[in-house]
Amino acid sequence: MIKIKTEAQIEKMRAAGVLLHSVLDALREAAVPGCTTLQLDQMAEKLIRDAGAQPSFKGYAGFPYSICASIDEQVVHGFSTDTPLRKGQLLSIDCGCILNGWQSDSAFSVVVGGGNAEAQRLIDITERCFWLGANMARSGNRLGDISHAIQAYAEKHHCGVVRDLCGHGIGQEMHEDPNVPNYGFPGRGVQLKSGMTIAIEPMITLGTWKVATLDDGWTVVTRDHSLAAHYEHTILITDGEPEILSYPGARVSEAIQ
Repeated sequence: MIKIKTEAQIEKMRAAGVLLHSVLDALREAAVPGCTTLQLDQMAEKLIRDAGAQPSFKGYAGFPYSICASIDEQVVHGFSTDTPLRKGQLLSIDCGCILNGWQSDSAFSVVVGGGNAEAQRLIDITERCFWLGANMARSGNRLGDISHAIQAYAEKHHCGVVRDLCGHGIGQEMHEDPNVPNYGFPGRGVQLKSGMTIAIEPMITLGTWKVATLDDGWTVVTRDHSLAAHYEHTILITDGEPEILSYPGARVSEAIQ
């Protein structure tokens, strides 16, 4: 069942989004060569707990960390380790928090230390996919309009769109209805209504869309070992331009210019 949020509930989700945005900003700055993803995980948990919130991921269905740290061909759900990051690696960090009972979920990808043009190109395409999808997240449109916008841009640039994983509704639970695929047909699916809150999260590869899960039961990798990038925000459907709850102050109309 899709839950329409009240203004009071939306305000709580805004607060969670502000906190999560600050955490991810700190992680992005700290993700340099020589740092470990385990250090980033510990940093994220401390920042979240010090703010009076809880990490959404830690303990979720048994997941052992506060962030998902995925490197190169790892798409999502990567485990944090004590292996130092190297210059040029593509690192994707996904993180969520619960503040006063309400969730926020966001992810970004970065080239560690820069210097990898191919990986940066994929990251840029993935972020553009998000913004084009978010631009379709308007009351009266349908889920397929979001999905199609993401797929069309990625495939125009000869990238793969992961199909086994998708975005989702979000609120008091991290995963609520509806599912938000990153591929599909315009004009199809659930009609969007003001007050819906969803997480849009393109997962784009330099190869095919096919993925596999490692023996740890969590880490998803590309089958062809191509690079993968991930970008996500929690958004609010309104009667006009959607609000990016996990990126306060960002405007979709400016991002897609």
